[in-house]
Amino acid sequence: MRRNRLFILSPLLISIAAIPAWAQGAAVGPESACVSCHRAQSQTQPQTPMARALQLPNTNPTLKNHTKLTIRKGAYSYTVETQGGESTYSVSDGTRTISIPIHWNFGEGAQTWVLERDGHRYESTVSFYPSIAGLDYTTGDEDLKPHTLEDAIGREIAMRETKVCFGCHATNSFSNGKMAFDTLRPGVKCEHCHAGASAHVSDAVNGDLTSVPPDLRKLPAEDISNFCGQCHRTWETVVRNHWRGDATVRFQPYRLANSRCFDGADARISCIACHDPHQDVVRNDASYDVNCLACHSPAAPAAITSTAARTPKACPVAKANCVTCHMPKVKLPNGLMTFTDHQIRVIKAGEPFPN
Repeated sequence: MRRNRLFILSPLLISIAAIPAWAQGAAVGPESACVSCHRAQSQTQPQTPMARALQLPNTNPTLKNHTKLTIRKGAYSYTVETQGGESTYSVSDGTRTISIPIHWNFGEGAQTWVLERDGHRYESTVSFYPSIAGLDYTTGDEDLKPHTLEDAIGREIAMRETKVCFGCHATNSFSNGKMAFDTLRPGVKCEHCHAGASAHVSDAVNGDLTSVPPDLRKLPAEDISNFCGQCHRTWETVVRNHWRGDATVRFQPYRLANSRCFDGADARISCIACHDPHQDVVRNDASYDVNCLACHSPAAPAAITSTAARTPKACPVAKANCVTCHMPKVKLPNGLMTFTDHQIRVIKAGEPFPN
């Protein structure tokens, strides 16, 4: 049973400076103190895609390794050029060119840029995709039809969407209701998920170890799904926005909740049962067999639902490489990105993509 519970970011009024203070360096957070007690997590988490969800212009390996990217889309040509640690996004109609410094690099692999011009913010029309080592339309913006050079820059994003972008891709983005470049730290750091980490570090220095952040491992599967869904999209968010089709494969909490075996009270089906957020995503399909067999084997205990206990069926076909059959890889409609579908199910040949 899905409870109507959402984790909502507080409304914030964002004031964006023309040149971010953190373009020359990021603020230091409590992570340096966390390492003394959480050494293993502190060593691996900075290498994860979440930790690199927002990157500084002069520390972005993607643009350092691709110093000049170009593409023509319709009547407009796009260029992303990097020189001396500074990157510029340009769009031209052949007569006139608009060039904008890139300060905000969103994403580690595939990468989109949030641009600012004359007090307006835009999601870049084109993005970088590792699958082609080049530029193409930003996912979701393929149908935009720019009529002017200004339109061709990208899709203008409102204040609320800007808040969500930085709220998911950075840590300590806001202070007193405004964008805070002096405290903003690119990427998902300890305090992004562990609320109160800074206070805990401060108290620990004075010998007080009681102000420990909540242990997220103790949350029920549904609450974990909603927690992760703040950025990866909850079931309620996708349904409320009427998002449908293959593109929803990106929203793992939503897809997982659609699984027949999803049980919001069973820790074996939560996001963190299979994925350690402090480590990079494991790409070895067989490594997840132990998670599948924790439920789908004769020796597995029954799942506890809201009404009764039920015993998940054991797979009659195999007991290895489960996800290769039951969690297919799905390409987005543009063919540029592939995601593992977290809607666990028995796949039938020729069946349409299930929403």
